Amino acid sequence: MVVGRDWTLARIQEALSNGELTCENLVEDYLLKIEESKDLNAYIEVFAAESRRRARILDEIFQSGERPMGRLWGAVISLKDVIAYAGHKLTAGSKILEGYESLFSATAVERLIAEDAIIIGRVNCDEFAMGSDNETSVYGPVRNAQAPDHVPGGSSGGSAVAVQANTCLLSVGSDTGGSVRQPASFCDLIGFKPSYGRISRHGLIAYASSFDQIGLIGRELEDLKLSYEVMQGQDEYDGTCATSEMLPNRKMNSNGSMRLAYIEDAMTHAGLQPEIQHAFHKNLEDLEAEGHQVEKISFDLMEYIIPCYYVLTAAEASSNLSRYDGIRYGYRVEGSSQLDDMYTKTRTRGFGTEVKRRILLGTFVLSVGYYDAYFAKAQKIRRLIKEQFDGWTSQYDAVLLPMTPTTAWKLGSGKSPVEIYLADIYSVLANLVGAPAMSIPLGKDRDQLPFGLQILTAEFDEERLFFVASHMRKIQQNRL
Repeated sequence: MVVGRDWTLARIQEALSNGELTCENLVEDYLLKIEESKDLNAYIEVFAAESRRRARILDEIFQSGERPMGRLWGAVISLKDVIAYAGHKLTAGSKILEGYESLFSATAVERLIAEDAIIIGRVNCDEFAMGSDNETSVYGPVRNAQAPDHVPGGSSGGSAVAVQANTCLLSVGSDTGGSVRQPASFCDLIGFKPSYGRISRHGLIAYASSFDQIGLIGRELEDLKLSYEVMQGQDEYDGTCATSEMLPNRKMNSNGSMRLAYIEDAMTHAGLQPEIQHAFHKNLEDLEAEGHQVEKISFDLMEYIIPCYYVLTAAEASSNLSRYDGIRYGYRVEGSSQLDDMYTKTRTRGFGTEVKRRILLGTFVLSVGYYDAYFAKAQKIRRLIKEQFDGWTSQYDAVLLPMTPTTAWKLGSGKSPVEIYLADIYSVLANLVGAPAMSIPLGKDRDQLPFGLQILTAEFDEERLFFVASHMRKIQQNRL
């Protein structure tokens, strides 16, 4: 049986329950699709023998009736190459972690497996999750399945293409500044980033620790929601996880009407593609026609978002990546007679250009004489942005933004680092304030390249985020 792109987890579980499908058949179908789409370079490693073995075990458990099947029975999932899975390689798309094998699994992965999910492989990503196009990986670029001469977005480009090419149901990625949502937008998928602290970061390779969050890419809201519910929750290995005291108690209006805001400053941005601007405003009109209140808000700090984000994340990256020195694990240059020489050569050859750029920037903004001028000032701006965002979400159910200013650009386009950084103008807000955010498909441009609509809600209010997204998806489907 061929599993179609429109199959949801509920449909798969129905087919498994009535004998129309087995987990073994399911895995074989996905493995065949992985082989057929290998030119897209989405997978670094496929766990073929292991996933077949696990599928047979799950089939035997179901047939024996020895226990109820888990909530994610039939969910075949891929993992971004920054998420630990015991006994499997973990390299963050970098030469400096060459040959490294994880000794433990991320808490999120353990929780997925406990609910009978099947992990089918490890997918490509920008090196240390630093990038917006998936062209910085040591394994080479990932290609957009819909337009192979275009980027899939990044840094979770492999995750997006793995789902886009129908090689798995869901992919687990990470989102530091839009790295799940932006590739979802470029690949016509749904990308979800929960609030900072909702999902344990234990087992997630750190890029910028106060920004990083595990997220999901898929096609179906209910599949994403269920997987999120499985992964979320406190963890003794992560002290930054949210506690029950932090959770909101706001209620949705009983009549289902929503009060929504959109940032006017975002819609006048010089780099915003006209098709995206038009589709965004048309979506607002549809919401108003459905009886929802839509208001524009002003964001006077918008021009500071990108510099604030890159100063802070580079500083945290400089600290986090100092552990990769060639001594304990990973790549090491041989033949150095002096320790300092070995450190220097290992890190110079082990890290790629973009990672080195951000380490150097981070080291600079943390240095004596520049700390107050850059890092401390960026922290103050972050606090002001958070205060303004909290003010919005105390009044509105959600804040709406385009997901990206443009659709996917061509591979090897020669964009400068600054141009690529500016492409994150709409995505980094959610990470700066720690809010949950989601990208849902919105439309396509004249070249039929997709783009998304971004929804943000108050911190720890994922329930509202899924409610708003579900309502908008229904409006979009009614329009079709």
